[in-house]
Amino acid sequence: MTQDRKVEVVKKETPFQGYFRVDRYHLRHSQFQGGMGNVVSREIFERGHAAGIIPYDPVRDEVVLIEQFRPGAFAAGDPDPWMIEVVAGIVDEGETPEDVARRESVEEAGVILDNLHPIGRFYMTPGGSSESITLFVGQCDASKAGGIHGLDEEGEDIRVFTEPFDTAHRMVLNNRINNAMTAMAVLLLASCRETLRKEWA
Repeated sequence: MTQDRKVEVVKKETPFQGYFRVDRYHLRHSQFQGGMGNVVSREIFERGHAAGIIPYDPVRDEVVLIEQFRPGAFAAGDPDPWMIEVVAGIVDEGETPEDVARRESVEEAGVILDNLHPIGRFYMTPGGSSESITLFVGQCDASKAGGIHGLDEEGEDIRVFTEPFDTAHRMVLNNRINNAMTAMAVLLLASCRETLRKEWA
């Protein structure tokens, strides 16, 4: 934050604490035309930070994707709340995003990653959530990917499949992939794909 930009927290409450947490902030902040604004109250969904990984086979030019039911899409009224996604997981205390990338690739997709290439860190819904997601491309052997994965104790039922990169790219462009994190991962992979194929193949 630059020196002339300030945020003053007047009060902070936690009205809900469950698997996730909701904090209520009463705050005011610097205004573009100068001075401080009025106090505003905002609820923030606090779910921690996450890592997302698109496993990529540079030899076969294929990506590994997953599909699973998402209650948020169901609650939004989506007629098909099974989302096509990249592998992802929450960063627990003491872990790095890289740790999560490797762990979740095994748990959710059954693939072991070799090299990891970071492609960005993003806030997905900063108007109402503190969550950030660090995205990676992970080198893998896509010939070994497939089947149903996930942890029973977490209620996961995850279908794993592979697609040629060009097909996955078209799926983003025609909105067949409508999960924002996954779309970003595919589009960012497009920007570095040829370089990674030379380095990893």
